[in-house]
Amino acid sequence: MSQVGNGHVTQRLERLARQSQKHNRAPAAQVALHRGDRATWAFQIGTSGADRPLDAATQFRVGSVTKTLTAVAVLQARDDGLLDLDDPLSGHLDTPAHGDLTIRRLLSHTSGLQREPFGDVWDTLDIPAAGEALAGLAKADRVLAPARRFHYSNLGFALLGLVVASRRGGRWEELVADRILRPLGLADTTAQRTERAATGYLVDAYSDHARPEPPVDMGAIGPAAQLWSTASDMARWAAFLADPAAVDPKGKVLAADTVEEMCFPLTVRDQEVWRSGFGLGLILTPRDGRVVDVGHGGAMPGFLADVCGRRGVAAPAVGAAVLVSSGTAGGAMELTRKLLDLSLEGDPPEIEPWTPGEPAPEAYRSVLGRWWGEGFEHVFSWRGGRLEARSADAPPDTPPAVFAPVERDVLRTVSGREVGELLRLTRGEAGQVTRMHWATYRFTRQQETFEGIPASNP
Repeated sequence: MSQVGNGHVTQRLERLARQSQKHNRAPAAQVALHRGDRATWAFQIGTSGADRPLDAATQFRVGSVTKTLTAVAVLQARDDGLLDLDDPLSGHLDTPAHGDLTIRRLLSHTSGLQREPFGDVWDTLDIPAAGEALAGLAKADRVLAPARRFHYSNLGFALLGLVVASRRGGRWEELVADRILRPLGLADTTAQRTERAATGYLVDAYSDHARPEPPVDMGAIGPAAQLWSTASDMARWAAFLADPAAVDPKGKVLAADTVEEMCFPLTVRDQEVWRSGFGLGLILTPRDGRVVDVGHGGAMPGFLADVCGRRGVAAPAVGAAVLVSSGTAGGAMELTRKLLDLSLEGDPPEIEPWTPGEPAPEAYRSVLGRWWGEGFEHVFSWRGGRLEARSADAPPDTPPAVFAPVERDVLRTVSGREVGELLRLTRGEAGQVTRMHWATYRFTRQQETFEGIPASNP
């Protein structure tokens, strides 16, 4: 077991893991917490059920966490110009049906495609090969209209894996290993079960008996659920999803902006209770204070997994993983957020001191200060080498709008309010900015009506 920064917190983390393993009756539990400002913490308890003892290198099935890697592989292909997210499936695969469904809809589970490949695969455990899965599309249902609502589909992600393999000219598992696992140093994550694999169990509800489950090879559904891994690898993967610039500063796997795109919610998962959403391959769970947990859960015969990174916190690259060798220990999946909460609250990151910076460029000095638009006051500032704006009465944690110059008197909003819109500066005879237009709305130094009459006038 490795230590995090605070020994007392480490003891509490371990106790949480022990309580969860016992309460949820998991034959084995393996957990890890990754923080870019602390040593990785990892812990395991129980028995592997195999010939070798349970340790940090024991592999567990992570099931649908696999989808997050498949999603990254798809976005890699998009960034390399091999496909567009709005391409129809038929543009990349020879499909007998449903070829009009787009890659974006499949990634966000809004395609309306049925959950599993044609046939009772979880009854027979007869998993189709790639050719069978494609042929089976002719019998697969579109249970909802595209874009109607969230509907989870393993079949959809199986098709995405085939798209990536087709565009790259290789097998899905080889592409994931070459383009994701090796660059990030996830050496304990594999597509196939190894000699380090734990045994997965079904734990009897009415006794302490645990019966082994079969280690099913997922065949064509592999891109949705095939991988085996360790908690340490998966905590690092979660940290990458939360803070790619810290884990992968050179963008070898994926540009930070692209991971940001994956984290934008495209749908809610429950239309009655908006507790979580789904982006491009990622489950998104909002927390207090503009914090969002990103990641995925996984379930396979005999195994459950939860992998989660935390965005919007002061600590760099924060991620946690909980892996258990019981298909019924669902309560253990609550542990992931508890580990993250305890780590950040009990061992908070260092507070970086404020240091003076350079003055605003001469061209923008007359922009700084208070302006009025649509009857509301805004404050324009120069912070960290960039022009920013925020509503004068915005809560302190509201991100500012940030501008980047297009030309001297035209700037583009690159984040925050009105992202993508232009800010145009109008100067007086002395060269000072006297008026601005942001997203075409007029901004002036005093409060004015839409007719341009000062509000203080009678």
